[in-house]
Amino acid sequence: MTDPSLDLARFTPVNHLWPELVERLGLERSSRAVRQALDLQAMHGTPATLPLLLVETCGVALVQAEQLRRQTGLVGAGDQLVLLLSQRSACLQLLQKS
Repeated sequence: MTDPSLDLARFTPVNHLWPELVERLGLERSSRAVRQALDLQAMHGTPATLPLLLVETCGVALVQAEQLRRQTGLVGAGDQLVLLLSQRSACLQLLQKS
């Protein structure tokens, strides 16, 4: 489920991945993808993981929150957080679902 070989340090933190995903898929489908990532966290995650959503494919995975903090400086602690990740543009964004 988690990939320790994922090098998050090569990704740039941005604030535009969510709007781009909504523009591409629409709000309903984008929200469904985020819910699926949160469902994965609820079913198979731990307090030490957070869900990751690949924006190109809407694939989901789990990533260690400590790995995110260590490699990017971003703190991924809290409920309803999803890490959006674009491999194509090498960007990531922490999204808090409200």
